[in-house]
Amino acid sequence: MISRRHFLQASLAASALLGPAASGQWGRLAAQQRLSQGDLLDFDTFGNVTLIHLTDLHAQTQPIWFREASVKLGAGDARGQPPHLVGADFLDHYGLEQTSAMAHALTHLEFEALGRAYGRMGGLDRIATVVNAIRADRADALLLDGGDTWHGSLPALRTKGQDMVNLMNALGVDAMTSHWEFTLGADRVDRIVSGLPFAFLGQNIFDTDWNEPVYEPYELFERGGALVAVIGQAFPYTPIANPAWMFPELSFGIREERMQAMVNEVRAHGADLVVVLSHNGFDVDRQMAARVEGIDVILTGHTHDALPEPLLVGQTLLIASGSNGKFVTRLDLDVQGGQMLGFRHRLIPVFADAIDPDPEMAALVAAERAPFADELAEVLGHTDSLLYRRGNFNGTWDDLICTALMEERDAEIALSPGVRWGPSLMPGDPITREDVFNVTAMTYGAAYRREMTGAEIHGAMEDIAENLFHPDPYFQQGGDMVRVGGLGYRIAVDKPMGERITGLSHLASGEPLDMDRAYTVAGWASVTEGTEGPQIWDVVSDFIRKAGRVSVPENETIEVVTG
Repeated sequence: MISRRHFLQASLAASALLGPAASGQWGRLAAQQRLSQGDLLDFDTFGNVTLIHLTDLHAQTQPIWFREASVKLGAGDARGQPPHLVGADFLDHYGLEQTSAMAHALTHLEFEALGRAYGRMGGLDRIATVVNAIRADRADALLLDGGDTWHGSLPALRTKGQDMVNLMNALGVDAMTSHWEFTLGADRVDRIVSGLPFAFLGQNIFDTDWNEPVYEPYELFERGGALVAVIGQAFPYTPIANPAWMFPELSFGIREERMQAMVNEVRAHGADLVVVLSHNGFDVDRQMAARVEGIDVILTGHTHDALPEPLLVGQTLLIASGSNGKFVTRLDLDVQGGQMLGFRHRLIPVFADAIDPDPEMAALVAAERAPFADELAEVLGHTDSLLYRRGNFNGTWDDLICTALMEERDAEIALSPGVRWGPSLMPGDPITREDVFNVTAMTYGAAYRREMTGAEIHGAMEDIAENLFHPDPYFQQGGDMVRVGGLGYRIAVDKPMGERITGLSHLASGEPLDMDRAYTVAGWASVTEGTEGPQIWDVVSDFIRKAGRVSVPENETIEVVTG
């Protein structure tokens, strides 16, 4: 008798053998430096149920550059494990050729050179082509959106998310969960949800007055002769990472016990397949998979990880589909007699030059952007450097924002949030108003200016480091490390709370940060209600206009110590 886990392990091995890494397909494409839509969408149809996963789009409807992280440290047992592998280590782990298309899509290596060869990625019209091709192969495929969809661009900010709601409705989403959506405010979210033609799921969202669930916890779908349960898991720490005053009547949390109850409930309803559509983040989902029984698949989001193979935790598959529209996941499953017996998986890279835009979606996207066309196209300046954000610590986009804050707000030190969203720009690219909004657009973007003592700055950095590097994933409550301007520091990521940040130095004076002195600090994205100041996109735009051309060297003021 072979166990179900052995069946799944065999499927994992078979999926790898059928995939691009082992077949040599990407190596051949690298040599040709060209891609074809047929190669990208080719799939050996399997089983009776197909899931399509898209997450963390952040309102990006256009093809983009997006450089993956060069530093993505794991904490505790996650250190050195997927998804905390970057560069050559990532390629070695998955057997990918260094100059292949997937190497470019999944790592930071030779980003500029490979980007020039393979082109931009994403674009909602190309995503529509991918989705339509999968549905042409399996008409009842489920399209599941992992959230962070209605936020992250100028049109989304101006329309309060309506542009993305319209476009995702047209794409034909079957269910979604959420995170940044709630920064539109609870009333706005409820108005949108009341008109959605699909399920808005969050088993872990309760009201604060009655401690009762606010949104549907799950949806049941009949697919391929099987009953598929999709349980939604919103970002657990939304009121901590984002302004709680925007949705004061809501509470979130992981709610592991309720997740187990929901799994048991859908099984009692006859569910043959249990899928969790999650915005927990990968490490939280890995822990949940080990602790909640009966979940077949977790479609993970929030941490923007993209993995070319599923990760098997017990009998649960973890699927990571990246961000910003770079990838669409197709997962085919053999579901029989209430069990998932096997699968085939494909992380489909959305190379914009190779995939034909869907004409209908292209027209819809153009119509949504038309009212803002002049503002989107305004050229503010040019960059001589690769501008990127992704990673645990300062990227060049972050350093540019911090410099703008210090210069435009006459500050000694700048603090910028460690958010993961925001496309990259290549050296020589124009910097448009749209580009600035793509890395700053949010509903609480006031650029504050205040005094903070050295001790207060140090304490804030320690708190954020604890959120990022706590060894228990359930206590990792935020994004990446706060980005700093005018400061240098040393971080020992494995030290306990209060002992990680040392060697704080004020770069302008060359002196250690004085714990008792008050410094003028500029920042943005404060979660405090009533924060005043100019909007961050105006601050950054003004700085770039004055500079004309910007050049941002790699940051060498942060020393990272592990072990």
